[in-house]
Amino acid sequence: MPLDLHFILFLLLRMAIAAAFVVSASVITERSGPVIGALVATLPVSAGPSYVFLAIDHDAAFIAQGALSSLPVNAATIFMALTYVVLAQRHDLAVSFGAAVAIWLAMASVIRLFDWTLAAGLAVNFIAFGICIPLLAGYRHVKMPLVTRRWYDIPMRAVLVATLVAIVVSTSGWVGPRISGIIALYPVVFSSMMVILHPRIGGPPTAAVLANSDWGLLGFGMAIAVMHVAVVQFGSALGLCLALGTCIAWNLTLWAIGRRAMRKARHKQ
Repeated sequence: MPLDLHFILFLLLRMAIAAAFVVSASVITERSGPVIGALVATLPVSAGPSYVFLAIDHDAAFIAQGALSSLPVNAATIFMALTYVVLAQRHDLAVSFGAAVAIWLAMASVIRLFDWTLAAGLAVNFIAFGICIPLLAGYRHVKMPLVTRRWYDIPMRAVLVATLVAIVVSTSGWVGPRISGIIALYPVVFSSMMVILHPRIGGPPTAAVLANSDWGLLGFGMAIAVMHVAVVQFGSALGLCLALGTCIAWNLTLWAIGRRAMRKARHKQ
């Protein structure tokens, strides 16, 4: 098989696998309400496949360096969520989504200018989440209306994530680990939720999903830090598995804490 055809077929397979992950997660999100939906949305359903495919093509040092750039980008994502959540209360999709994406792009453009260390990336995350979590708290509790899926929802989500994976995989060899780490963290799931749910159920309910994602996104940042350290010590395969395990354990803990709080509230009533 010619080399170019082999690359194209392998790239299409990667795109299809990544798209399947994101579509499955977003369908679960729609059916489970804002709290569970937020926990699913903050699992690495988009960045995870991108990093797996990067690990296939590059060594552990590349993945570790990419993770250092991804860590501050996670802070940019929480500011993107905050921007959308606030604006979506009173504005339409174009204003809310456009401003949120502009904030993410502006912050990512600044992030790419620096060589990040693990300590600096963690510090930026803790500062960002220390600011955003209290501000998002008042927007979490909104009743989720029934969502009626349209024919183009799943294809659009699949195209979004497949395009991201194609960009990451195709350009990683010449843009290097820093830019690859930034591109891999573009919030495809958040973006698709905004674009699909906002016109259908309104800004506040859609914003509630993103507002509930703050603690889950903090755990995602910790998982990126774990990945950076682990791939250097144990290699890419085990490092990625440990990062995924960190995300899952963190979100399960959040889910358990939430259920316990609900039970206490019911007992008080």
